[in-house]
Amino acid sequence: MRPPRRIGILGGTFDPVHIGHLRAALEVAELMALDELRLVPCARPPHRATPGCSAEDRLAMVRRAVADLPLLSVDDRELARERPSYTLDTLESLRADLGQDCVLYLLLGWDAFCGLPGWHRWSELLEHCHILVLQRPDADSEAPEALRNLLAARSVSTPGALSGTRGQIAFVWQTPLAVSATQIRQLLGAGRSIRFLVPDAVLAYITARQLYRA
Repeated sequence: MRPPRRIGILGGTFDPVHIGHLRAALEVAELMALDELRLVPCARPPHRATPGCSAEDRLAMVRRAVADLPLLSVDDRELARERPSYTLDTLESLRADLGQDCVLYLLLGWDAFCGLPGWHRWSELLEHCHILVLQRPDADSEAPEALRNLLAARSVSTPGALSGTRGQIAFVWQTPLAVSATQIRQLLGAGRSIRFLVPDAVLAYITARQLYRA
């Protein structure tokens, strides 16, 4: 019998996608020996301002960013929805497509993880996946009180200790890259270069489409 597939999920607005997103995804894909890690652009983020670029442009940039990275792929299912992009809906949809024996890993940055109690039906997320919390070496804040009992019951010591197809939490230390989409948009708005902050293919797309310009 073939072993269950191991799939990572990294959602976001990707407005625009940058080297921080890609490095985090690649590190996790290699560390966890994933078959695939999917970047999932969201159309209408319920917890953030409306993205500066259209869904079509953001999707095109992510596709260009991962074109030469065999472990990384793009999943556009959230862009087809007319309602806000709830992570639980995406996980339920993935389970329906991939089957119950697939091992799903949801990647969340530390800030997003701390904000989980404000998410739609957040307490049901672990019914569908493991959660990998991407924590930079300089992150020293504590989880909010609403998550402490969950961490005590569901967290494991290392990502390698995760077992089964879902239900546990592990922390993954990341290479510190102080890059943000906000910073990139600000640089572009000021007419400055973003070279080496995004893949060359993404830079070429932004330049050709004149995105994020003042």
